[in-house]
Amino acid sequence: MKKIINDPNQVVQDMIAGMIAAYPNALKQIPETTVITRSEAPVSGKVGLVSGGGSGHEPAHAGYVGKGMLDAAVAGEVFTSPTPDQIYEAIKAVDGGKGVFLIIKNYTGDVLNFEMAMELAEADGIQVEKVIVNDDVAVEDSSFTTGRRGIAGTVFVHKIAGAIAEQGASLEEVKTTAEKVVNQTRSMGMALSPCTVPAAGKPSFHLAENEMEIGIGIHGEAGIERKPVATADDIATELTEKVLMDMDLIGNEEVAVMINGLGATPEMELYIVNKKVHQLLAEKGIQVYKTFVGEYMTALEMTGCSVTLLKLDDKVKELLDAKSEAPAFRN
Repeated sequence: MKKIINDPNQVVQDMIAGMIAAYPNALKQIPETTVITRSEAPVSGKVGLVSGGGSGHEPAHAGYVGKGMLDAAVAGEVFTSPTPDQIYEAIKAVDGGKGVFLIIKNYTGDVLNFEMAMELAEADGIQVEKVIVNDDVAVEDSSFTTGRRGIAGTVFVHKIAGAIAEQGASLEEVKTTAEKVVNQTRSMGMALSPCTVPAAGKPSFHLAENEMEIGIGIHGEAGIERKPVATADDIATELTEKVLMDMDLIGNEEVAVMINGLGATPEMELYIVNKKVHQLLAEKGIQVYKTFVGEYMTALEMTGCSVTLLKLDDKVKELLDAKSEAPAFRN
């Protein structure tokens, strides 16, 4: 294992310290926790937004903490859900008197721990609501989930729920909007190579030099098929068609596109995938309103990509375009 780290058991703490050092005016850490909040948290009279999960998916989730997106992110150990007490600390830290909204990726550990924290907060009199993101169309159930996984489409939920919360919406309005985005977002990913979790010191799975895995999750979970490496056009076609099969898009409707890298994919290759995705959508008469290409929800240094489509309406477009000051998502 070759990585730029100090101690495999201290990577999360070292990462958080480095993020705070990079954005000292925008972010702060709750002492003795792995919680990062907006520097001005809690914001009085605003619904507080909390998300998080295992580390290793950077810039998710702390990179999306900032005005216009999340109020706090909770970092678990690498690929491990944060504990309920850490999530509870985040909820308390961002409660500005209007309630707190939790955005949870559908992984069993995340769902259980966030819901336990939600119960602790409610017992303290804090009103809490949640949404569970399940945008991955690759598998109905996985080794980590009951139901579909939550992957890169979660970033769209952060952005749009964050925008309406910033406008002063009620907790119920934030929940309704977030649920709409979840219902209108679909993703699917693939991998060319695995990643190595620092504490494990070895690759999380094995792919031969001429193999790729289609439909993989963000921890290297199994997908739907392992097969010979194909061209970028063929990969983009397979991912996009699978996503479109699960959406009720008709001609002339608008979407936002996200081509997400998994940590070690050159931007050049992501743009090549994007070219084909745009061509496929144009052939079906689907309009692309906005495109995001880059690393938004990674899996350490895994090589691969995912394709996400978000069906738009006028309100969702307005919120997608709203200002964000989060370090990893600036409008």
